[in-house]
Amino acid sequence: MYLAMPVILYRLAFRGLRNRGYFKRWLERFGWFDAHIRSSIWVHAVSVGEFNAAMPLIEALLAAHPNDTMVVTTITPTGSERVVKRLGSRVFHVYLPYDLPSAIKRFMARVRPRIAVVMETEIWPNLYFACKSSGIPIFIANARLSERSLRGYGPAIALMREAVQCADLVAAQSHGDAERFRRLGVTEDRLQVVGNIKFDMAVPTGLDAEAAGFREHWGALRPVWIAASTHEGEEAAVLQAHARVLGRFPDALLILVPRHPERFRAAIGLCRSFGFRTASRSEDTLAGGDSQCFVVDTMGELLKFFACSDAAFVGGSLDAIGGHNVLEPAALGKPVLTGPHTFNFAEVCETMLRDQALIRVQNGAQLGTQLIRVLSDPALAERLSAAALGVVERERGAVPRTLTLIAAVLAGAAYGQTINQSSNSTSAM
Repeated sequence: MYLAMPVILYRLAFRGLRNRGYFKRWLERFGWFDAHIRSSIWVHAVSVGEFNAAMPLIEALLAAHPNDTMVVTTITPTGSERVVKRLGSRVFHVYLPYDLPSAIKRFMARVRPRIAVVMETEIWPNLYFACKSSGIPIFIANARLSERSLRGYGPAIALMREAVQCADLVAAQSHGDAERFRRLGVTEDRLQVVGNIKFDMAVPTGLDAEAAGFREHWGALRPVWIAASTHEGEEAAVLQAHARVLGRFPDALLILVPRHPERFRAAIGLCRSFGFRTASRSEDTLAGGDSQCFVVDTMGELLKFFACSDAAFVGGSLDAIGGHNVLEPAALGKPVLTGPHTFNFAEVCETMLRDQALIRVQNGAQLGTQLIRVLSDPALAERLSAAALGVVERERGAVPRTLTLIAAVLAGAAYGQTINQSSNSTSAM
């Protein structure tokens, strides 16, 4: 890791050319920051998606441990902005330091965690070894491990196996994830399937009223669809799909939400290059009555734009990126569409497909065809909406199960009885 630091710093600076946030707070990335906390509960969520998933758990931990400082770390500036916006002074937030022994030692000395709750798939060997040697329990929450990620460890798999074996408990999203963690070396007594925390997301109050206000502004009766968390390679396909939709519904509006801030300006330019009348959140606040595309070039507002849409396409799925969170539009009762590449949410998407709560398309042409089908058939849209809500309601409950297991780890209790009780409640997952 020390030898790799010049490359890591070069990459950090290169990313700063596209997102200026990467040029700031470099000292935190080496464990230098002003804090001397006596006792903390530490949650690490790498970026926006992981933090959004962690929010119900963080709220539950804040309520359960009022005498401990809640420390929340991220790696990306967008994740950092989201923590500050959502939790403010209720938590202590810094960047997670690089996986260097000296930086980790400084971080640990300043925050003194009673437990490390690591979201999803973050495995940093030196960090895990440091926690283990210091007697700090590691709890991997909402743990997922795709087949592709497992293969991607390649020659480093022995090191990753040694690191993950430091975890006191791995709370897997699904039986498939659990099986892959077994193959990575996690033993049965440290592995439990609890379900996906993202099913437990809370819908903010007042969201429907805000969405209705948006629609009133640009035309309440217009067909509106959203393409969320899109990547560079698939945005052209999304716009081709919109051209098809406009052929059937000339007043249709596309809400385009690029995944990464560095894509905002390029996405606006791409929409205009297709000849679409395009507005943006930062320049125009809302789409106008004559807008054909509306680019959301701000962070943290995805839910409200899901809420004001008639159908939702979730990106990162037309190209082999792995897909993003389909549960947010599902929890809002929206017909959901994805591309073929959803290995990051494989079990969730298979469940929704089985329950006819999801439409999978192969390319932009199919996306346009299926959107026209959904937007022209209110009965079909209603069936998809009801099925999506049904899946979300049926699968809720991972947060309280996770909280129970964290309490057991903190108490130093044997896992047996707790895990057996949790297994009975999650056997259908």
